[in-house]
Amino acid sequence: MQGMSIIVKKVAQLLSGLIFMYGIYIITHGHLTPGGGFAGGAILAGSLILLVLAFGSDVMRLQKREAGSSIMESAAILGFLLLAVAAIIAGAGIFFYNYLPKGQLFHLVSAGVIPLYNIMVGIEVAAALFTIFLALVIYKEELKQ
Repeated sequence: MQGMSIIVKKVAQLLSGLIFMYGIYIITHGHLTPGGGFAGGAILAGSLILLVLAFGSDVMRLQKREAGSSIMESAAILGFLLLAVAAIIAGAGIFFYNYLPKGQLFHLVSAGVIPLYNIMVGIEVAAALFTIFLALVIYKEELKQ
């Protein structure tokens, strides 16, 4: 897959960073505002997909496999489950129990372990969507040959 013109590349460079930051904002503020892990993860994947579309498949030195994003996806799922199991170990004895201090209402650190769950879900969704996109790109490249 070849890249696009220099104008598209520069605009994609500028916008992808802003889109990525917005995705992180949506993930970290998901317990206070609409959004959260899934919506923020989709935005993060969109910023990475924008770079691949603008620069071509060579920008990330894509191999014939999508192992890097699959590893991130698996690590996020493992982190999510470890957080859930940590509630049992923390003494609550309940799976997915909110065992961290709740903090002050309507502040960023005010939901205990829920923002950590949002972060893990965001990473998992971003990696999964990006893996699907990479699989489609690799499939298209294979059809050309």
